[in-house]
Amino acid sequence: MRILLSIALLVAAPAFAQERLTGSNVDSRVKPQKPELVARAIHKRSHRASRAFVGVNCAAVPRDLIASELFGHEKGAFTGATQQRLGRFELAGGGTIFLDEVGELPAETQVALLRVLQEHEFERVGGNRSIQTDVRLIAATNRDLRAAIATGAFRSDLFYRLNVFPIEVPSLRERREDIPLLVEYFVDRYARKAGKSIRGINTKNLELLQSYPWPGNIRELQNVIERSVILCDTENFSVDESWLARQPLADERTSQPELSRKLVAQEKEMIEAALRVSGGRVSGPSGAAAKLGIPGSTLDTKIRSLKINKNLFKTTDSSKDRI
Repeated sequence: MRILLSIALLVAAPAFAQERLTGSNVDSRVKPQKPELVARAIHKRSHRASRAFVGVNCAAVPRDLIASELFGHEKGAFTGATQQRLGRFELAGGGTIFLDEVGELPAETQVALLRVLQEHEFERVGGNRSIQTDVRLIAATNRDLRAAIATGAFRSDLFYRLNVFPIEVPSLRERREDIPLLVEYFVDRYARKAGKSIRGINTKNLELLQSYPWPGNIRELQNVIERSVILCDTENFSVDESWLARQPLADERTSQPELSRKLVAQEKEMIEAALRVSGGRVSGPSGAAAKLGIPGSTLDTKIRSLKINKNLFKTTDSSKDRI
């Protein structure tokens, strides 16, 4: 955590305009753990700290409403728009806007966001007047955006505009040394909320929390701590060991072959999509390897191991090139 905060302090310098946070994607069921905490740390340590911090979960807003949510709308812009509404970019003026799950933005909203990053301006939905904006943009995702680019789901120009200073936020199981600090923070937070006085944390319970792999990342830890505080009737914090069920991990081990097959299928699908876009070309600036962000030799090895016939994706023009 100290390293992560040190990076946040560096990124908080005025020179940086955009940052991209990524979380663990080892298990697609596990969301990246609280990237908003890192985004807030960057904001609070920047020269914009006195201005607004505005967060938006792009995956939680319906696709047909996300443009209005981000950029606002004019009265009468669509059915139900009975009055003018300011968007999140206007509300964050001079401060920081945090876009969580940015990889879920629809194509048309990606275009509008790219304009904001390039021209520092936007228009409200239904409006025709350009509005200037001055915000620091921090984006987070648990998707592989390079793979999304290869399939056409995410714009490459937007990716490179966002990818000024990427920060990898590791999963909780990868940094167990942070657990005591997080436990202390959450115990204090929920004890004050419940009006309780909890002065100590049992060493055995702390060791138990550190030994648990936390498949639900920091959200699971937070929920366990809150539940424990609610039930705590002494000044010493304790956790019911039965809440830290080990069964899901056993299920995960038994389903490992199935998971491996799914990962291989996804990898093959991703490579074939990149080959299709590049006309069967592997190397070169417009080749599939460049689109996937891996060396050409690595992609050739994967193509052979996955038994992919790259000739099926060749076009007339690309067949003349050396692959």
